[in-house]
Amino acid sequence: MRETSFIKQNKEKWKEFEQDLDKENVDPDKMSDLFIQITDDLSYSRTFYPNRSVRVYLNNIAQQVFYSIYKNRKTQLGRFSYFWTHELPYVVWESRREFRLAFWVFMLAFGIGMLSCAMDAEFPRMVLGDDYVDMTIENIESGDPMAVYKQRGELGMSVGITINNLWVAFQTFALGVFFALGTLFYLVKNAIMVGAFQYFFYEQGVFLESFLTIWIHGTLEISAIVIAAAAGLTMGKGLVFPGTLTRIQAFQISARRGVKIMMGIVPIFIIAGFLEGFLTRQTETHDIIRGLFILACLSFVILYFWWLPNKRGKEGLLIPPKEGRLPADNNQLIDFTRIKSSGEVFSDVFVFYKKNILGIGGLALASALFYSGMVFSFTPDAPTDLFSFPQTDMTQGDEFVSIFEYLFVKFAAYIGVIHSFFVNEAVPFLVILNTFIFSCLTFVSFTYLIKTSEKEEQHIEEEKRPVKTTMHHVLNFAKIAAVILIMNLFLMTSDWYTVVLIIPIAFPVLILWMYIMCKENTGLITGLGRTFHLLSGSFGKLLGTYMLTLTIGISFFMITDTSLIWIYIKLVSMNLVLTQDLMDQFAVISLTFISTAVLYLIYPLLISGVGLLYHTLLEIKEAPTLKNRIQNIGNARVIQGMIRE
Repeated sequence: MRETSFIKQNKEKWKEFEQDLDKENVDPDKMSDLFIQITDDLSYSRTFYPNRSVRVYLNNIAQQVFYSIYKNRKTQLGRFSYFWTHELPYVVWESRREFRLAFWVFMLAFGIGMLSCAMDAEFPRMVLGDDYVDMTIENIESGDPMAVYKQRGELGMSVGITINNLWVAFQTFALGVFFALGTLFYLVKNAIMVGAFQYFFYEQGVFLESFLTIWIHGTLEISAIVIAAAAGLTMGKGLVFPGTLTRIQAFQISARRGVKIMMGIVPIFIIAGFLEGFLTRQTETHDIIRGLFILACLSFVILYFWWLPNKRGKEGLLIPPKEGRLPADNNQLIDFTRIKSSGEVFSDVFVFYKKNILGIGGLALASALFYSGMVFSFTPDAPTDLFSFPQTDMTQGDEFVSIFEYLFVKFAAYIGVIHSFFVNEAVPFLVILNTFIFSCLTFVSFTYLIKTSEKEEQHIEEEKRPVKTTMHHVLNFAKIAAVILIMNLFLMTSDWYTVVLIIPIAFPVLILWMYIMCKENTGLITGLGRTFHLLSGSFGKLLGTYMLTLTIGISFFMITDTSLIWIYIKLVSMNLVLTQDLMDQFAVISLTFISTAVLYLIYPLLISGVGLLYHTLLEIKEAPTLKNRIQNIGNARVIQGMIRE
């Protein structure tokens, strides 16, 4: 087409476009269509009239359209502002019932704490501890009831308290995964402590001074704990009331909302920690000033977390945030035929685990019951002499420890407990018991994984697949048991710190060795050679995948141990009348069963991650899928009478 004909054919359309661009309000759909048509005409002109003025003209219009569409695109600062002004208020409005429930549960438990103190003078010692009560009484007698807030430097106290409060809030939120019951228990526990704490000062005749001092930081701090509980209830609601969605899908949505609420209280905890470290100690400040400051903090919480969401929600001014695409629940497939990154393999681990949770979870619980029954039934020693479960805290006396010291002590305690499950002089048959249990867990997990992978492996023809006989499974189990026995003997002859240094490097290699023997039906020596062949140049990928799953496993074990287990023990102690010795024995037996059950649930995560990575390593070194596709180029297949190329 000649240029003059092209211009004559489209000039009316272009003129209309220019008029629309001058308007203030243009339909977004029309603007989108306009941009597509203009860019099509611009492409045509660039091809056939590259040096003519029509190309410059159309390029100018395209730039104007592009600017009209993207001039309001959010910047990083805009997204940050949008979260605090629109997204978080919307999530709070959507979770208003959970907020109300958290508030009234806290107030009820707060009243229970005060009433318990009024009825029992020893109750504060039960919930606050003798050391703290005695120290506070000494401070009151010396004329400075709030001296506890002046014992450390401002900065160190602020950082320590902030970290401790964030940890408490995280536990309160995370326990919502147990159908919101864990969150409610933690909220009640903290509210009773606050009520007892406040009434104790009232009994000592220093209520006003304690109120004006404690609530300078406590207004934000306690409010944030209640909001964290609301976030945990929001997350747990998806499990309790899934609606028309599956329970997993509903939990994914509710967990996102809960996480957003938690993000909203992080700055509050930081500010509260600063106030407690720098301002709470200023007890000589006039009472009116302190009272006004407390009122200002309370006003902020009420305005932002109650008034603003309710006002905008009732007026219909809150715009729902664009949620990410909800993943499929039952139709998620694992692709075994391509090379994947460690992150992709890590995601596949949870897809595999979810599909086989009933079999793996049932075996883990049965194994924990079997382990506990064998150990406590066939050893003469008392349970308290076999295992020790120390509790770690972020305080040492009246001092807050650093987060690094706390995590190190906690990690060392966990490693010591886990090590005692494998190495214990009082249980002579522990090596055989652990070898049998972990061989069963490994064999079942690998069997599930191999069956899943065989459905996707198109490079292996059906007639060439090894026949799975009973003897085949017996041999696989024997090979797995041999490797695990070697590992257990190593654990017996090593200190726990040696295990920490060696296992993260050696254990994933052993897992890959076991999987190759089961998958490729090879012997011990051949399988070991294949292991080093596939790992040459890719050991970093193996270590990265293993460390990702190991981090998640340790985190889950820490959350379970610090919260769920001890909550269970305290509930039992409050409802059963037992001697201290019987209570200690019961606690050790319960902790052993729950800890080993969690350990046996985490173990399949670790070995399935390495098993899934095997298929990526195979594609990197040998590319069986690519070779199969190359061989089948041009080949025709006949499917139900139809030819498919």
